[in-house]
Amino acid sequence: MPNSSGFTSRAALCGYGLAVVVLILDQLTKHWASATLVYRDPIAVTSWFDFMLAHNTGAAFSFLADAGGWQRWFFTVVTLVVSVILVVWLSRLSRSQLWLGFGLGLILGGGLGNLWDRMALGYVVDFVSLHYRNWYWPAFNVADSAISVGAVLLIADSFFPKKVSASENKGVADG
Repeated sequence: MPNSSGFTSRAALCGYGLAVVVLILDQLTKHWASATLVYRDPIAVTSWFDFMLAHNTGAAFSFLADAGGWQRWFFTVVTLVVSVILVVWLSRLSRSQLWLGFGLGLILGGGLGNLWDRMALGYVVDFVSLHYRNWYWPAFNVADSAISVGAVLLIADSFFPKKVSASENKGVADG
């Protein structure tokens, strides 16, 4: 879907491309984790970082993980709706909105990576475990990391004023 200039912007193309890269990296690493790691048996990498295979049937931080199964379809529908919104948002970016495109692409790719798992497996594969002494952060994956970094980019982008070039301003009626 083209932006107001009639063409897909460089920011949109970068966002779409980044989403594809995130999706591929996410699925490759989840495949590696599923083929290599034993479920819930951590492999220490450092004193604060393990690889540990986990299956999350809920959302972030295992929210609604024990809800009985309906949550799989609920989160699938929510992710599909949000993904469509992100694709449309990306399509409407101007060429100067590159960082916004990166943020949206990271979120889109991460969401699609977890959506793939949820639809194909019924759960999301997690395998990164961070901890300090007896405090453990919930296990996560590449998709989750991309969504988090993308959200930070969206927040950071919102703090900077938008500059619109003369060529991007064409067609906008003076009012």
